[in-house]
Amino acid sequence: MNASAIRRDPEYWYDAESFIPKRFDGSSIDYKGTDFEYIPFGAGRRMCPGIAFGMANVELPLANLLYHFNWQLPSGKQPENVDMTEAFGATMGKKNDLYLIAIPFTPSLS
Repeated sequence: MNASAIRRDPEYWYDAESFIPKRFDGSSIDYKGTDFEYIPFGAGRRMCPGIAFGMANVELPLANLLYHFNWQLPSGKQPENVDMTEAFGATMGKKNDLYLIAIPFTPSLS
């Protein structure tokens, strides 16, 4: 299978030579499935062997944090006043840091 040809196929990619990350917004294509559109990014036999490990190392700690703590904003802060402006760089991040208070969660046995 010619990954280079798929990467440039107008059937799958409008303006394939341009960097347009928004083209993936709302996509129903699953990178783990049999969709050949993602072959240029690594799929099949040549797919990154660590992708499942990497995903688990992001999802599991996040799930543990969400399960074991209740989260609230510092006193005086309202959710509608939190600045969610993005800052552009090598990676995407928030322009201003988000500060939260973690309160340990203990499930009741009632």
